[in-house]
Amino acid sequence: MKYSYSAKIPASLIALTLLSGVAFAQTTKVDLGKREFDSNCAVCHGTTGKGNGPYLEMLRRSPPDLTTLAKSNGGVFPMNRVYESIEGANVASHGSRDMPIWGYDYRIQAGEYYMDVPYNPEAYVRSRVLALVEYINRLQVR
Repeated sequence: MKYSYSAKIPASLIALTLLSGVAFAQTTKVDLGKREFDSNCAVCHGTTGKGNGPYLEMLRRSPPDLTTLAKSNGGVFPMNRVYESIEGANVASHGSRDMPIWGYDYRIQAGEYYMDVPYNPEAYVRSRVLALVEYINRLQVR
């Protein structure tokens, strides 16, 4: 009897540990747009998007306040303009550009990550840029 009782305690502890891990995994959400913003944009635009990032003094021009894009566009968030500005495909190849061309950077990162695995680079870039645009939309002052 003593043997079966001691075997039940570790089994119940294992079950409790597994269930708590599942519950934690279900409650933890990854905010892809925020992650993109924090890793690529916050150094110039600041963590709040107001244009006060730590690189501000090193820039030729101050980055725009991303929280007022909709306000300065008649209350409508300019999604297409923001997308194109981030993705950068319509920028002349030898023209000046103050902001990095993230679409190009994302394509390089995808190529390094996927290497020999077939993938769609356009879908990869589009999903990252759209997550970022959606996050910037959430930053808008109301």
